[in-house]
This record gives sequence, C-alpha cells and structure tokens, in this order.
Amino acid sequence: MILPVTLSAVAAAVIVNIWLGLRVAALRRAFKVSIGDGGNEPLSRRMRAQLNFAENVPITLLLIAVLEIAGIGGGWLAYVAGAFILARVAHGFGMDGGKAQAGRVVGVLVTIAVQLLLAGVAVGVMLRQF
Repeated sequence: MILPVTLSAVAAAVIVNIWLGLRVAALRRAFKVSIGDGGNEPLSRRMRAQLNFAENVPITLLLIAVLEIAGIGGGWLAYVAGAFILARVAHGFGMDGGKAQAGRVVGVLVTIAVQLLLAGVAVGVMLRQF
C-alpha cells in the first residue's frame, strides 16, 4: 500500500529537519561551540527550534499515516499535512526572534490546530468502528 500524503509529508519533514540542523551547525561554527549552547542565546533558540520539531513531528506524521491507512486520506489530508510542514518552517524562523517572532506564534498555533484536527478525526474513525 502506497501512502502518498504520508510519503510526501515525511520527505518534506526530512528536508526541514536537515535545514534546522544546518542552521544550528552554522551558529556552532560561528560561535565555536561544539557541545551545548555555550551560553549563546541565538544558538539556544535554534537548538530549541530543532528539538521542538523533533518533539512534534513524529506523532503528527503517525496520525497522518494512520488516517491515510484508514482510508481517510485524500485532498484535505494533503493540505493539512502541507500546512503542518509550513507551520514548522515558520516556527523555525520565528525562533530566531526579532521581526520573525510572529512565525513562532503562527507555527505553534497551526501545529496545535493540525494535531487537534487529526486527533479528532482519528477518534471519529475509531468511534465509527463500534
């Protein structure tokens, strides 16, 4: 069984994760910090952005996959997955602070909305089975 929405979302998530890691690495090089954040707030912010990504993406991708396996995929799920990935990018930029700070708020709110929507749909699918 091929899961096109899940496969696309996972591929996009991998690219975003690499991007977030490269942003951390760039500051590590710039500030000559090998381990930890060296007390450097910009580095700490980027590290948290990457960790926040790692905290939120797996469970969301799992929900997308399970819904697609349950036959609840289609266009709407692709749009929701796309919105989720874009929200994680916005959050990554927003964690830099400054004018980009709004991206953090948008990223968090869209992430929560997507997770609640997917969880609600999953519960609905489960309840229909009884």
